[in-house]
Amino acid sequence: MPKKVNFFLHISKLNRTFAPIFAKNVRMKELKAVVFLMVAVLPAGCAKEFNAVYKSTDNLYKYEYAKEQYARGHFSRASLLFGDLVTVTKGTEIGEECLYMYGMATYNAKDYESASEIFRKYTTSYPRGLYVEKCSYFVGESLYHTVPEPRLDQTPTYAALKAYQEFMDLYPASPNRATAEKKLFELQDNLVMKELHNAQLYYNLGTYIGNCTGGGNNYEACIITAQNALKDYPFTKLREDFYSLIMKSKYSLAVHSVREKQMERFQNAEDECYGFLNEFPDSKDKALAEKYIAKCKRYLQTGEVDRN
Repeated sequence: MPKKVNFFLHISKLNRTFAPIFAKNVRMKELKAVVFLMVAVLPAGCAKEFNAVYKSTDNLYKYEYAKEQYARGHFSRASLLFGDLVTVTKGTEIGEECLYMYGMATYNAKDYESASEIFRKYTTSYPRGLYVEKCSYFVGESLYHTVPEPRLDQTPTYAALKAYQEFMDLYPASPNRATAEKKLFELQDNLVMKELHNAQLYYNLGTYIGNCTGGGNNYEACIITAQNALKDYPFTKLREDFYSLIMKSKYSLAVHSVREKQMERFQNAEDECYGFLNEFPDSKDKALAEKYIAKCKRYLQTGEVDRN
């Protein structure tokens, strides 16, 4: 058994050096490379000890050493050691805890994608395990940290939503339920914001026809996108923003329509403006709605389009 050396007093400077690396989501193969790089620049005694432990066939000693590393906050090294132990300890009395600690170390090392996979593996390998409820929760927590900002592809958001929902369905009385529910609503807001960005983009494109290959136009696309979002998320706090885009798009659609469609579309736009004012009487767009109503009335009375 390798002799223990107290090397932890020598690594504070090293931790500061590698902090930016651990701030990123690195996959496990990258994480291992980083850990070995760290070992290479550790004081000679430290590197020798870590390598000796990593290569040791004494799994119980390696397991205790990995837990010590975790307790000291050296999550990347703990993750590497637990990951090495998972296969060889499967079916033993420490196998279940090794897999759980592997997930927790990886999560705390900020490798969230890998952590979600490890926690998911635990829930399938140990469906009645001691840590199954916590691992189910941390599948969602891990995926939550991979969610991009609303303008980007929201596939990770859907995955996190599904994980949280599964957790709440399985463990309705869990002490983590309230947190999971709160984050689930946050993720839904992310999806709503994505739809708002999409609707706004269509409105901004206006009369540009380069992307209107289906015979429609951007104002119609804005209206449909906003209406679908309101149907899917009827209680969103962004309701006013969606209705404002619908109102503006219907008016712009009327203005830019061919003459045979303008009468119907101006009437539709006027009705939309009145509906908007009824639902949002104190809206920041109140003056705009009133301006649109006046222009719609002018067209309906004179047949002239006010484009100012």
